[in-house]
Amino acid sequence: MRRTARIGLAVALVAVLAALLAVRLLESGSPPADIRLDEFTDRISAGQVESAAVDAGAGVVTGRIRTDTGGYGYTVQIAPDYADEITDKLLAAPNQVQVTAVTSGPGLADIVLATLPYVLLAAIVVWVVLRSSGGTRLLARMRRRRVSSDRPDVTFRDVAGLDEAVRELREITDFLGDPAKYAEIGARIPRGVLLYGPPGSGKTLLARAVAGEAGVPFYSLSGAAFVEMFAGVGAARVRDLFKQAKAAGAAIVFIDEIDAVGRVRTATSGGSGDEREQTLNQLLVEMDGFFRASAIVVMAATNRPDILDPALLRPGRFDRHVAVDLPDVNGRRRILELHAKKVPVTAAVDLDLVARRTAGFSGADLANVVNEAALLAAREGHKLVRPDDLSEATERVLAGPERSRVLSDTERLVTAVHEAGHAVCGHALPGAHRVDKVSIVGRGSALGFTTVLPHDDRTLLTRTEYLDELTVLLGGRAAEEVVLGEPTNGASDDLARATRKAREMVCELGMSAKLGPRTFTGDDADPAVAVSAELAAEIDREIGATVAEAHAAAKAIVTDRRDILDAVVTRLLEVEALEGEDLESLLGSRSELGLLGRSDLWPAAHEGRT
Repeated sequence: MRRTARIGLAVALVAVLAALLAVRLLESGSPPADIRLDEFTDRISAGQVESAAVDAGAGVVTGRIRTDTGGYGYTVQIAPDYADEITDKLLAAPNQVQVTAVTSGPGLADIVLATLPYVLLAAIVVWVVLRSSGGTRLLARMRRRRVSSDRPDVTFRDVAGLDEAVRELREITDFLGDPAKYAEIGARIPRGVLLYGPPGSGKTLLARAVAGEAGVPFYSLSGAAFVEMFAGVGAARVRDLFKQAKAAGAAIVFIDEIDAVGRVRTATSGGSGDEREQTLNQLLVEMDGFFRASAIVVMAATNRPDILDPALLRPGRFDRHVAVDLPDVNGRRRILELHAKKVPVTAAVDLDLVARRTAGFSGADLANVVNEAALLAAREGHKLVRPDDLSEATERVLAGPERSRVLSDTERLVTAVHEAGHAVCGHALPGAHRVDKVSIVGRGSALGFTTVLPHDDRTLLTRTEYLDELTVLLGGRAAEEVVLGEPTNGASDDLARATRKAREMVCELGMSAKLGPRTFTGDDADPAVAVSAELAAEIDREIGATVAEAHAAAKAIVTDRRDILDAVVTRLLEVEALEGEDLESLLGSRSELGLLGRSDLWPAAHEGRT
């Protein structure tokens, strides 16, 4: 409503200005001809001047001159003190001239157009003053927003793959439903719950499920909505939000992406940083023992709990921290089942296989896979989602849609060699994941791709297993060097990923025999880790040596299994994609200890690099 009023006022101002300009133009009419003073006096003597309006103040004479062909209007510039003399000449003309004296003055349009720039300048000054610290309260009242609440129909039955998080939150719903039970025993329920985890893992869904399970109002606002460049606005919004929640009695207040307002405070800041800290301070005040007699719980979500201010995380504010991790294979299976209930699928669909293929997927990714599969089935005119639809949808989410670009024979060969190198190295190393599919059909920015099936959802890996993953990443480049004699630019993404993984091993995981069990990274609170120039050079050399070690292992595997590599390349050029039994028959049985033995491939892993 306020926006409509502002738009109407702006339109009205534009219309008024347009009308004033139109009046000014109409008043001016067609411009008369300018003539010189000597020519004008000659016209007077010749009796050709019909009328004259003498404006002594403006020094102008206007009127009409008669000619044989009709006549025309004229304007003559004169000196103000010459007005009386020219009047006498006009009155003494041979013909009878209609002479009038004119006193000019500005019209309404002239006055408005002359003063308009000053009015606009004054309006800008007032606007700036109102937004300064002196106008904080007025601006806060103007910019304060009322957050609407709802009662979500989502419950814990709609949440899959997050069993630990659900267990942590069930007592919150129990408290909101029956706070007296906890008051009798003297227990204090956590007033704040921080949900942290990677994007798309279901933090917002969990918060809504708590409110839906308890049947209480749900107030939701993004952390970025509190932060404005003008002082006091964010703090006013915090007060308004908590005032609304207090009036509701039992409620859930949910702040998404709280790191936008709850980041660690620094000693020096300015501008929007000051406003953010004022907002954070107000949030801390509101949460400090807030609503002790009310059944209200504040929930927040973030992807970066490490950058939150410690004052926000202490007991009495966000008492409980709940990790919302990516689902494991069983969790992915249940999430897929949950979303598959909403679309018709054939009996041949194997959700277990899809769950294994989607390691590292979040709940949002899995929902997207099912939705993409349904879209593909509808596009093809099918009534049910088939296994091929889910396989294609998974690859779309992983690597993007298929590219329509037609590759030359040389590019197809290079792509086949590259992807076969990944497959051969991945199949030879027991620490690497099992190769699931190899394709030379381009997707997204990639000309081909190789997908794997993880053994399990492991989080603890040895240095040798890290080196196995590095070797698989560099297997494509190694195959190009062995088969084609030199590498291409097709391995650029593999090199970037391998370098990041090697840096992680050296700088974060202490997996360097020379540097020892140390870390060389900081965080957002302390981003700089002081190292000497010599140590920085040593770190760089160690990262390079780690990548070189994996690259040498990849070349050794590809060279030793050249016959298998050639067979995979030949078959890929024929069918463009290999998976399942066809791929397994070409790669052969997987060795328990790898191709050359671990001590041959990774001497540094067993003896330490010297």
